[in-house]
Amino acid sequence: MPKTADLLEEIAALKALLIAADARDKRKDERIARLEKLVAAFRQAVFGRKSEKSDPDQFELALEDLETAMAVIHAEEDAEDRAAKRPAKPRVANRGALPKHLPRIEEIIEPDSLICACGGCLHCIGEDVSERLDIVPAQFRVIVTRRPKYACRSCTDGVAQAAAPARLIPGGLPTEATVAHVLVSKYADHLPLYRQAQIYSRQGVDLDRSTLADWVGRAAFELRPVHDALMADLKRSTKLFMDETRAPVLDPGARKTKTGYFWALARDDRPWGGTSPPGVVFTFAPGRGGQHAERILQGFGGILQVDGYAGYNRLIAADRIGPGIQLAYCWAHARRKLIEITRTGPAPIAEEGVALIRDLYAIEAEIRGSDPEARLSVRQDRSAPILGRLDDWLVHHRTRASAKSPLGEALAYIAKYRDGLGRFLNDGRVEIDTDVVEQPLSQVLFGFDGLSLHASTMRA
Repeated sequence: MPKTADLLEEIAALKALLIAADARDKRKDERIARLEKLVAAFRQAVFGRKSEKSDPDQFELALEDLETAMAVIHAEEDAEDRAAKRPAKPRVANRGALPKHLPRIEEIIEPDSLICACGGCLHCIGEDVSERLDIVPAQFRVIVTRRPKYACRSCTDGVAQAAAPARLIPGGLPTEATVAHVLVSKYADHLPLYRQAQIYSRQGVDLDRSTLADWVGRAAFELRPVHDALMADLKRSTKLFMDETRAPVLDPGARKTKTGYFWALARDDRPWGGTSPPGVVFTFAPGRGGQHAERILQGFGGILQVDGYAGYNRLIAADRIGPGIQLAYCWAHARRKLIEITRTGPAPIAEEGVALIRDLYAIEAEIRGSDPEARLSVRQDRSAPILGRLDDWLVHHRTRASAKSPLGEALAYIAKYRDGLGRFLNDGRVEIDTDVVEQPLSQVLFGFDGLSLHASTMRA
């Protein structure tokens, strides 16, 4: 029979195993509860009522939390497998490929000894190579500029000294690279100035937010010629995109926020093999009226692809003075109106329209990057019949749907802009939608929490 001491040891070991198992179960229960909350948030964002749906950016943050929680669970499972000497479960992870342009710093790890157990010398028969992504944290440094003074000992004709280099901010602390970093952090990475000041403070560099704001303002003034040159270059094109979005504007005098608008003018000729570089220029205006679009586009003539906002009709008015403009419209907006109907319940008519538009997009995906003539030929052969069926569908159901119903409104929208929606059938350069210009605007919209405009900008 086992001795009492052995039994007590086994009991203690079993208790320890039980405690460890309970702890693991508790941790997993906590993570399951967290994941269930995240799933519930996703369901609300996707399927909730329109007024209750989450902001898309909050959705992305929740997705990050979900992926992080899953990674923690996987790491714990791997650690348990190693402790139990079990083979780790294979996992499919999209780690991506490290870009070829990044510098490679090699480290070679040799065995402790190259002498074989038999006394002979080992020779290399191959190697295993792995790569990991490393980062060198941003470092501040001080550029010290010395300008020696020289004088002649034989005469008193004066002192020779090199001229001081021009600076973006005369007498200021920052180099141009520092100011550029602040601008990119604020407007591209949506990092407010007060947060940047906190980051710099952690490295012992104390900069007040007002100082950073002064740098940004001075840089904006110096960049105006660049903005004007970009705008002039875009307006020399014959095919552009345009869109607008709201922008909050601080009005200290009224102690409240006004609503202004960012107007984006974009060019992207890559889908039809054009050689002009893609670009987008933003212009701020105090309103959304068509007169602002007309002012921004002064001197431009050609095809302008836009959404269905009525303000753009000013550009094609008979009494308008200036180069001729043709408006092409966006199938993504038309499709979106039909998709919204399908989300509220069975909607076979809307689903039929969505399917036809989906067929148009499938053809566009095939011809992306081809020259305009090839795109036009394919569209005439394959897209035109689909658009004909869509026209028949539109005429048939418009006479039967209530004009005030969501379906009636969606059909009326398509009918109203039908000519401009069909522009892509007659010109291989025209895209099927305006996603090219909507994406940059969505990035600006995302940064509004960290972006504020002064009311004086409205007078600029």
